[in-house]
Amino acid sequence: MNSLLEIKDLHVSYNGINALRGISLHVEEGEIVTIIGANGAGKSTLLNTISGLVHPKSGEIKYKGELISKKPHKIVSKGIIQVPEGRQVFANLTTLGNLGIGAFLRKDKDAIAEDMEYVFSVFPRLKERASQMAGSLSGGEQQMLAIGRGLMSKPKVMLLDEPSLGLAPMLVNDIFSVIRKVNNEGKGTTILLVEQNARKALAVANRAYVLETGEIIREGAGINLLNDPSVQEAYLGVKPTNLQ
Repeated sequence: MNSLLEIKDLHVSYNGINALRGISLHVEEGEIVTIIGANGAGKSTLLNTISGLVHPKSGEIKYKGELISKKPHKIVSKGIIQVPEGRQVFANLTTLGNLGIGAFLRKDKDAIAEDMEYVFSVFPRLKERASQMAGSLSGGEQQMLAIGRGLMSKPKVMLLDEPSLGLAPMLVNDIFSVIRKVNNEGKGTTILLVEQNARKALAVANRAYVLETGEIIREGAGINLLNDPSVQEAYLGVKPTNLQ
């Protein structure tokens, strides 16, 4: 039986540097799968390759058992949506305008209106800021907007790249609550999450992979990796003397 998203022996090179070296992983429908690793490990490269923004040197990326196109707009049309690192909202458009761009490829007007209300139910702050220019929103509000814009694309798989980056601790908790909500509720969105906050990411994940210098070195249930002494020492800041 095919996984929803399956990656086999993926190699990606930048200017002669091997950014990804034989990555293989799978994501099942309805899962939250987390990728953790240090800066430069290749986490964002992996998401950008799935999205078609980076072309692999070799390997396969399959969605529902079929090889996906290397063209980003075709990948989006299949329901694979990336929420990029750094939010990248359209600063000179309103909150509402940004959300509308998320639905650009859609024609189902009634469903778009329903999804807009769903986004506002997930992020009430965005409804309050609907007519405000996105560039004037706080960092936390811009992250909400970036996720909301992704949801407006009606994703089957959402690729989240560092959603908590630069946010205050309270807002980090809010973002991870939203990730659970989006995954658990009727929309049932499958999520592939890249995140430096390994503790939060592993706690929310069904399964997780540890990426190091372009290679997967560990994988397992999120809770198992969260409690793994070697992962705690390397990524959670727990000293060996404190390991239980």
